[in-house]
Amino acid sequence: MNICSLYNCWASFEKTVQLMKISLIILTFVILTSCQTNRQEKKENYSELTSKIDSIINENKFNGVISLSTDSIDIYSKSFGLSDLENKTKIDINDQFVIGSISKQITAVLILREYEKGKIGLNDTIDKYLTKINQPWTKLVTIHQLLTHTHGIVDLDKSLEFKQGSQFHYSQLGYELLAQILQKITGKSFQDLSTELFDQYGLKNTFHPNNKAYKNLVKGYEESENGILEYTENSFYNYVAAGSFISNVQDLKKWNQLLYSNNLVEKETLELMKTKYSTRVHPIFETIEYGYGLLFKDGEQNIQIGALGYAPGFVSACYYYPQSKLNLVILENTANNLDDFKKTFIVHTEIMQLIKKRTPNNGYN
Repeated sequence: MNICSLYNCWASFEKTVQLMKISLIILTFVILTSCQTNRQEKKENYSELTSKIDSIINENKFNGVISLSTDSIDIYSKSFGLSDLENKTKIDINDQFVIGSISKQITAVLILREYEKGKIGLNDTIDKYLTKINQPWTKLVTIHQLLTHTHGIVDLDKSLEFKQGSQFHYSQLGYELLAQILQKITGKSFQDLSTELFDQYGLKNTFHPNNKAYKNLVKGYEESENGILEYTENSFYNYVAAGSFISNVQDLKKWNQLLYSNNLVEKETLELMKTKYSTRVHPIFETIEYGYGLLFKDGEQNIQIGALGYAPGFVSACYYYPQSKLNLVILENTANNLDDFKKTFIVHTEIMQLIKKRTPNNGYN
């Protein structure tokens, strides 16, 4: 082959490569445009729902952030009001809040990850781990009963309120004992254990409150008897394991995605979390069922599952809708109507009802 032929072959090759590059650019553009169009079309499918959420906000007092999303679409993401009433600082969608009892599912996951490693048995009695409590009931109460609020412990220096496993009594202390058990079996502080979990899964805005790395925690306010919102300094009064973790809407959305896709615990373990173990007459939901750190109406584990949270000045909800793959996170930093928790959580529960009504086979007409 002479030089001219070689040159012509090389020129043809270069032209082919250039055409392939152009084709690849066009194809990439088409795919991206198609994805954006599909996301927009899917978002428009929820336009009526988002309009109704706006109506609920307009009809009620609400100061906080709301996120409704699927894994790929932010359907509704808005902030309302102020993070600091005194300084008139506007709240931001990425601000951090004390999440109250949503914390319990984090503690439950930490326990269940040790269970999966074979380091703890759910039917183990707590005397196996907590040797310094001088009470006979340590040989009777189990890890399972601590997780499900059926242990009967009201004070470490008192007898049980009822026979272990026979009744339900919502307990912050039970989850604190779970944190102490975790510390015993791992040799690490509860702060370090939880921080390692958050770091492992990229939950960069979720913190144990003793980890002072958080920078965007809003101030919490409670309505006084005179109807005035007053800053509260005791937002961390709960045991951390039971109700004092800090997070934001993006991390709680990610938490739901990780938990319900079996990334935090195995599929069989998640089913344990979602199993009905005890029933409570709830101040907001009336009759409600409890799993491990999760709550739901009877038979609704696959319709609406999650938790509400309350800490002084902070009112929250974190729920997952398995059939529609929706994540709902509502974080509020003003607590109103504290004499009637149904009114305190009115925005949260009305939005939850809206979403549940969209779920197939949910019992609604």
